[in-house]
Amino acid sequence: MHDDQREIDEQVVRELVDEQFPEWRSLSIRPVPGFGTVNAIFRIGEDYTARFPLTGEAGPTADTLRREATALAELADACPFAAPQPVAAGRPGAGYPLPWSVQTWIPGAVATPDSVSRSAAFAGDLARLVRALREAPTRGRAFGGRGRGGDLRDSDDWMATCLKESVDLLPVDRLHALWERMRTLPAPGRVAMTHGDLIPGNLLVRGDRLVGVLDGGGFGPTDPALDLVAGWHLLDTDARAVFRAGIGSDDLEWRRGAAWAFQQAMGLVWYYRHSNPAMSALGRSTLHRLLGDDHIGRA
Repeated sequence: MHDDQREIDEQVVRELVDEQFPEWRSLSIRPVPGFGTVNAIFRIGEDYTARFPLTGEAGPTADTLRREATALAELADACPFAAPQPVAAGRPGAGYPLPWSVQTWIPGAVATPDSVSRSAAFAGDLARLVRALREAPTRGRAFGGRGRGGDLRDSDDWMATCLKESVDLLPVDRLHALWERMRTLPAPGRVAMTHGDLIPGNLLVRGDRLVGVLDGGGFGPTDPALDLVAGWHLLDTDARAVFRAGIGSDDLEWRRGAAWAFQQAMGLVWYYRHSNPAMSALGRSTLHRLLGDDHIGRA
């Protein structure tokens, strides 16, 4: 999926686990398929998952994993649904050059853009999640850096790249006009704790009910609208209205949430066109919802 991607397979994972965590030698190792674009994920027995970064260098990756472990524990405390807890930190070895991590396994089926798209029950669960995360204390922290969750205009260069790469894939004239309306939306004037990446692959369901939340390593203070991306990735019009009502979003917050969903979806379509068709299709379905929405796409 990435030009500098690290490769890892079950045999390497087996060697790493046996060497560094001998107490797990009797546990099975098997890959976890899915939407993952940042980590290769393997189950260790029935209770744990090992996550192996696909890109990066050893030093910065170790720092990132330490921050993620802290964020995971914080999110698990705030989350009203099951969420992974950090278990252990692995070292490079067996030909794999990066640090890696072990978390608890959360059972459930991965949500998809179609599986819960009309479910008012799921929309209510999703609103409950977003409200609960926002209520977690920021502890005086502010949003740091650029990109998702900050100033929308910081994404201008990335959007220009996405529009250029999508000329033969998407209706770029309409999409460019939509971004021009979105990019100048006023800042919210406050931050709140957000998951930061509520894509379908990070939400687990049983039937049409939310039961688990994954990949919470980015839990932190951002634009409160950032987690509203989930509504555009997953919900059709009526269910999306339930989601919005459950959160109580005003017009500005709702539009900023749509802008963050747009910013994310635009990159998915072309970047993962060949390497991860499911992610590319997610981008397309999200953009279809945005363009087809009377409040957002036709303003």
